[in-house]
Amino acid sequence: MNANRRSTSLNFDPPPFKSRSDISGLRVTVMGLGLNGGGLATARFFAAAGARVTVTDKKTEKELAPSIAALADFPSIRYVLGAHELDDFRNADTVIKNPGVKLEGNPYLEAAKSIETDVSVFLRFTRAPILAVTGSKGKSSTVSALHFGLVELGYPAFLGGNITVSPLTFLDDTDGTTPVVLELSSWQLSDLRGRGLLKPRVAVLTPIMADHQNWYGGMEPYVADKKLIYADQGPEDFLICNRDDEWGPVFARETRASVRWYAESHLEAGLDGAWIAEDGRGILRAGGAETELLPAKLAVPGRHMKQNVLNAAQALAVYGAEPSAIGPALARFSGIEHRLEFFHEEGGIRWYNDSAATIPEAVVAALSSFGEPVTLLTGGTDKNLDFAPLAREAGRARRICLLAGSGTDKLVPLLRAEGVPFEGPYPDLASLVAAARSGSRPGDVILFSPGATSFGLFLNEFDRGRSFKAAVAGR
Repeated sequence: MNANRRSTSLNFDPPPFKSRSDISGLRVTVMGLGLNGGGLATARFFAAAGARVTVTDKKTEKELAPSIAALADFPSIRYVLGAHELDDFRNADTVIKNPGVKLEGNPYLEAAKSIETDVSVFLRFTRAPILAVTGSKGKSSTVSALHFGLVELGYPAFLGGNITVSPLTFLDDTDGTTPVVLELSSWQLSDLRGRGLLKPRVAVLTPIMADHQNWYGGMEPYVADKKLIYADQGPEDFLICNRDDEWGPVFARETRASVRWYAESHLEAGLDGAWIAEDGRGILRAGGAETELLPAKLAVPGRHMKQNVLNAAQALAVYGAEPSAIGPALARFSGIEHRLEFFHEEGGIRWYNDSAATIPEAVVAALSSFGEPVTLLTGGTDKNLDFAPLAREAGRARRICLLAGSGTDKLVPLLRAEGVPFEGPYPDLASLVAAARSGSRPGDVILFSPGATSFGLFLNEFDRGRSFKAAVAGR
């Protein structure tokens, strides 16, 4: 293989299979078993199809014990844990990589003949119509509301992707009549570059802001990956863009799809799309006619959550759902775990888990969701982000308790410069929770919204959220 062919996913050979029957007997290396289901589902899928599967992960057998136990019914799977071996990549017919592993400069992936992901394999085999969502903020809430609405309206829908559910787990249940909602990270989209596999009937781009800059080193390459969500759409498809940020008009100019807009306030005349009216209702304009798409009161808190639900509502409308039925269905959507999740109340104090807030702007949005006094628990590991927006708005909270981490180290001087008092940093969740509890009173909200990553103390933001809830429960 020519070494110049290895710089991006575009330059690898196509997979050695076109149908499920082609997989039998192939040597398949699964790079990254993990604990969130993607590698597990991939290993199960290929082992069940008769492939000779090798699972390799830099985590140890002890760390991966739950995932290994879940594959006990496939004793033929070979495991290489705690390290990678070059021959497992060089000799494989195809390698299925974790999206969190960079292609460039990776000697193992550079040795591979063919590289796929669980999402690319799913898209090669499914006939399901795809509704795809990407962006920097609100992806998981949007896809969850969209899937909830589809199910409530009677569609036999499925939800997968970056929301920690591999689409391979439901591949066999999909056909041309089963809409599939996919949350796609920039990394997952990057792995699809040049393959011509992703052609969403409806694509939604949630607000774009700085994220994963430690990976990308700048906004342009980050946004370039986001653009891949519409790269292969056609005029019969729909792209829903943000009218309120600088990137929305860029996306709209580039796409071949039919563009619809969303905005936090009134959308100017002549544009089809949806916005939140002054009275709190979600309004849809289509072909010049305006109708109510969402009621003013929803089960989820906050204006930014309403925006996510509104984006889901508009996606439902352009997909073909009856607009008058969408509002009543989505009004019942109560949110998802780790995203402004109300999970505990004691002594008149309500506790919220917003561990999926991994950028400072998400914390600002979470703070704006409450009218009650808020004790903000925030901080964690830095990923080369600007914490100034959080420091400027942190004064909205009645109290701030900080969790230790490199991101917190950046936030502390910014809070001092803004004259915003804080407590901590605390070294762990137990001490953070104890401090928050001791200074709160009936009617308060305690909001855990880190605005940073989870490296060091936790496996990921989901493990962090579960650990936080366990600390509140005293476990």
